[in-house]
Amino acid sequence: MLNFLKDLRLAIRRLRQKPGFTVVILLTLALGIGANAAMFTMDYASMIAPIPYPEPDQLAVIWSTIHGAKAPTSPGDFLDWRRGNTTFQQIDAWASTSVNLSTQDQPEFFNGWKTTPGMFRTRGVRFMLGRDFVEEEGEVGREHVICLSYKLWKRLGSDPNIVGKMLRLNGEPYTVVGVWAEDTPESRNPFAWFNTPLAFKPEEINHDERTVRIVGRLKAGVTLAQAQADMDRVAALQAKTYSTDEGWGVSVEHLKNDFFPKEQQRVYWLLLGAVGFVLLIACVNIANLLLANGIRAQKEIAMRVALGASRGRVFTQHLIEGMVLALAGGLLGMGIGYLMLRATMAVMPQEDFPAEADLRLNLSIVLVMLAVTTVAGLLFASIPAWYASRTSPGETLKDGGRAGTGTGRHRLRRALVVAEFALALPLLAGAGLALHSFWNLRRVDLGVRTDHVLTFALRVPDNRSKDPDQIRAYYRQILDRIKTVPGVANAAVTTGIPIQGGLGRRFTIAGKPASTDPSQRFFAIFHAVTPEYFQTFGIQVLRGRAISDQDNASAVKVALISQNLADKYLKGSDPLQERLVIQQFIPGVRKPGPPAEWEIIGVFRNVRLDFGREDFPEIVLPFAQSPWPSSSFGVLTSGNPGTMTPSIAAAVHSVDSDIALAEPHTIEQVRSELMVNDNFMALLFGSFAGIGLLMAGVGIYGVMAFSVAQRSHEIAVRMALGSERDRVIRLVVREGMLLAGIGLMLGFIGAYFVGRGMQNLFFGVRALDLAAFVAVAALVMLTAFVACFLPAYRAASLNPIQALRTE
Repeated sequence: MLNFLKDLRLAIRRLRQKPGFTVVILLTLALGIGANAAMFTMDYASMIAPIPYPEPDQLAVIWSTIHGAKAPTSPGDFLDWRRGNTTFQQIDAWASTSVNLSTQDQPEFFNGWKTTPGMFRTRGVRFMLGRDFVEEEGEVGREHVICLSYKLWKRLGSDPNIVGKMLRLNGEPYTVVGVWAEDTPESRNPFAWFNTPLAFKPEEINHDERTVRIVGRLKAGVTLAQAQADMDRVAALQAKTYSTDEGWGVSVEHLKNDFFPKEQQRVYWLLLGAVGFVLLIACVNIANLLLANGIRAQKEIAMRVALGASRGRVFTQHLIEGMVLALAGGLLGMGIGYLMLRATMAVMPQEDFPAEADLRLNLSIVLVMLAVTTVAGLLFASIPAWYASRTSPGETLKDGGRAGTGTGRHRLRRALVVAEFALALPLLAGAGLALHSFWNLRRVDLGVRTDHVLTFALRVPDNRSKDPDQIRAYYRQILDRIKTVPGVANAAVTTGIPIQGGLGRRFTIAGKPASTDPSQRFFAIFHAVTPEYFQTFGIQVLRGRAISDQDNASAVKVALISQNLADKYLKGSDPLQERLVIQQFIPGVRKPGPPAEWEIIGVFRNVRLDFGREDFPEIVLPFAQSPWPSSSFGVLTSGNPGTMTPSIAAAVHSVDSDIALAEPHTIEQVRSELMVNDNFMALLFGSFAGIGLLMAGVGIYGVMAFSVAQRSHEIAVRMALGSERDRVIRLVVREGMLLAGIGLMLGFIGAYFVGRGMQNLFFGVRALDLAAFVAVAALVMLTAFVACFLPAYRAASLNPIQALRTE
């Protein structure tokens, strides 16, 4: 213990004597540790940490299942599950909803939830004001109460006496009964501004419309297996009782921290691997610096060994010095990690991150980072410590001033440089693939006009009329009013915004064989549109004609199809001679109506969906023949569409003062929002790769500078004998570039495996993406050249006479 304290004091004293050297190592390690702390915090909070509710092991989600696939549940099944189970304390249902909230200025649109009374108590959600719903508020006629999120409470003026006051939602009065606490996941959820009771009307209690999601709390001591067996029993009874439940099962799972889709989870694990590479590069870099420093101190070490110090003691002293650096760098790294995390959260797409995630550096993360720091310290300190312990005092003292020029030590330093570049290339390749994917998406031709188009939706409440004639008249009146606004060139109604997707439904071709299994029939995205749709959105009709005013409710049913639908399902036939068999869309009814035939009158150019990644087949129907209560608008403007929202909103409110414009965006904004996650990933990969490349560049610079210093005698002799300055530069640069080149070749192996892991996660990239790999390889070699040229130029600037005299 006494020796340890003496070695610790010696290590601290030695590091204080070399402030520049110590600062470089601390910053290098802090960057590596900080990046890992920030990324691990994100992964831990979103995929590993327990959910932030009381007794989380008792919480479970319950799914309806068919053929192994999970789905929401029907209201009838939910009520049977609630009555028939014996293993749950409580089972609750919830569904997404939206409202038009009347305010003093104009109505505002908000997303929220409908929940059965008690769901928040089941989850353990706390209230800042008021309470959760009571049981009787889940009955039809008594459900006009509302709980507000903390952010909506702030938006409405932070009234501490708001409980008991009335708000107008969709034109009807609702009483505020509670406000969620600020630090609850529900208040952080960007899609949840409020909740109202989920009350099922008699006509809504069925067993085929699967519209609600289920969460429950198990009774104390009940296992998941017991709950699964219990729910299987209930589901078996349902299958015998209701024909619509035949083939359907049930799945009980713990409510856990896996809110990301599997593909997104893979991306975040890849990012954690990327910052792991950053830390490895930092460790290799520090090992090189410590090795170079140890070589400079070989004469001192030799004297100590000659005076009786054991090799084990020398090894321990160097190892302690490395661990002191590691712990100090780890503490600094945690601070840098906190700053990186704050910066990441500032640019992170909040809607893509689970609200339950607690993005703070907690004890678990600190302990993990402490372990990582210790391993890192052992990794970068052991190699120079081992070399220092093998010092031969006789040879070193006899060698005098040219200590450390041995072949073995040169070989190790060069190997470490090769390792840095071999590690940097896969990291850069990952960033290159992410950037290439983002570039590919930006260049995709969406098939629609991206300039001068404003889009928004009108979320008409369920209590409005579902009469088709009234729906048609309502939207035609608003459309005509919008067209009178100065600066509006055209406007159209559509049930779905192009590039965002729409309602998917199965269909068949009239007169051709169709599968008896509805799930195996042809699939397409459907839109019902007014005649102005194609001109407003700039969608080109390739064959036939577009929808006209003559395609009204009393005319022959007609449809247009996308080119990819014709290529996929009508290959070898004339699409304009075919008819589609489609189940009709009945306003206000989720279930499809009876099938009808629709004559194909035109083929239009493909529109890219799914963030520009996919060409889904599409079918467009006349809005007059298939009206829908809640629809969207596209407005073509002569000027900047973003500035016209107030005047267009005023036109809408002149027809209907209770309806807000939901999510008004230009097409370019829609595209950018759909790509925000790709942008974020490219930014993260690029940032971490930039740090790794900087470290690799610093590493080769340090090795070449040290090599030049060690070879100053040789270089001076060469120049004294007439060697030209350019030749000396080439000599030094060639050595460094050779090391970088070897590292590059080894790194291509890792880059290939990175490409294989990322090709299914990013758009338009392959495992061997030559464009991305060539670009990053060129960047690596340019960095190596600059790092080698600087010490080479300094070496070529030596005065040979002065250098020989000094030597």
